Amino acid sequence: MADYKAGSIVKGQVTGIEKYGAFVVLDSEYTGLIHISEVSNDFVSDIHTFLEIGETVYCQVLEVDESHKQLKLSIKNINYKANNNGKMKESRLGFLPLKNNLDKWISDKISEINKNSSK
Repeated sequence: MADYKAGSIVKGQVTGIEKYGAFVVLDSEYTGLIHISEVSNDFVSDIHTFLEIGETVYCQVLEVDESHKQLKLSIKNINYKANNNGKMKESRLGFLPLKNNLDKWISDKISEINKNSSK
């Protein structure tokens, strides 16, 4: 029996797609739903743009319902596509590195421009 916890990353297979989300089977006991709001940070008009039935994906566990053996899942803040070697690259940070470095990068570029224009 698997021990799923909120925040963990799990691997599953998409078994169905509806307008409101995608169903994922995780093992012989547990299934999950990726609600359409958990597919992308941007508006999603067609979930088929992101997922296909039969596709293996990585998902982040949001909630676990032990009594029904169901999980609420998300793919919007991780690299959800399973690659050939079975390894996954998480991208939980999203735009945080950009936010943290943007002011420095702008300052550095302005300094570079000012330095080049004074030559």
